[in-house]
Amino acid sequence: MQYRVLGRTGMSVSTVSFGAWAIGGSWGAVDDEESMRTLHAAIHAGVNFVDTADVYGDGRSERLVARLRRERPGETIHVATKAGRRLPVQTPEGYNRGNLVDWVDRSLRNLEVDAIDLLQLHCPPSSIFGDAGVYAVLDDLVTAGKIRHYGVSVERVDEALEAITHPGVKSVQIIFNMFRLKPAERFFPEAVKRHVGVLARVPLASGLLTGKLSAASRFAEDDHRTFNREGEAFDKGETFSGVPYDVGLVAVEELRPFVPAEATLAQLALRWTLMFDAVTCAIPGARTPEQARSNAAAADLPALDRKTMDAARDIYVRHIRGHVHASW
Repeated sequence: MQYRVLGRTGMSVSTVSFGAWAIGGSWGAVDDEESMRTLHAAIHAGVNFVDTADVYGDGRSERLVARLRRERPGETIHVATKAGRRLPVQTPEGYNRGNLVDWVDRSLRNLEVDAIDLLQLHCPPSSIFGDAGVYAVLDDLVTAGKIRHYGVSVERVDEALEAITHPGVKSVQIIFNMFRLKPAERFFPEAVKRHVGVLARVPLASGLLTGKLSAASRFAEDDHRTFNREGEAFDKGETFSGVPYDVGLVAVEELRPFVPAEATLAQLALRWTLMFDAVTCAIPGARTPEQARSNAAAADLPALDRKTMDAARDIYVRHIRGHVHASW
């Protein structure tokens, strides 16, 4: 495993970390004991950073992460969580002091901690990223000792650019993968300049970049890859990175020849993400110990050559860019 410092937080985190959405729900049926085996496998492979949220399984994911820490006493496991999506309707008015404090207190209980390592606003309405009053509440929560650091999770590049103008924002979580290159073009240079950590979420494009999906693949009714393809429940970009499923499958076939020997397409996709120095870590999900170990192993693959990087960009430009670039 390799490690990078997460912006100005001082936390050294594994370049392949663990995204804990899938173990909470919205990816079909999940089994808590299998989820625990998966979390332990990730930590054993060198992962030391877990990203969760209060709405993943309505706190289920946070509680599993708390159990992980209980079962591995003395080990350093940094945990980030997110707040804001508990609102029944996303409105700027919902991001008030009372709600923010309540959400943080609930996560503190779920995580069984006195202070949250990193709290992130969870893809709030765009106007929130420029709202000094919201950041003032977060600053007060830092002063009160309830959170150590805070950042944001965004849908769009312009939201990320606005957020990092506020001095307390130490990290940005943004969709970045072989099918979503815009952050590298517009956001990463500013993040580096301001020493802001970058968490690359959805690094495998909801499984498309594993190479295991096909036109015949079917997903459970409670899997967002069934119910959110057109943004019916939340932002469309969260599902397959906003790429039409059939288009993504074509692009994946063109990527296969560039998979290194003894590696998988998923590992290629994760290693590609880490070729960008602005990225602190990728946060793929995993539902089995085998997936967790395979994801972690991607951190130790050799750097990708220029031919592979150029080919990935060419595939993006020809197949993907027109579907995503203007929207996010």
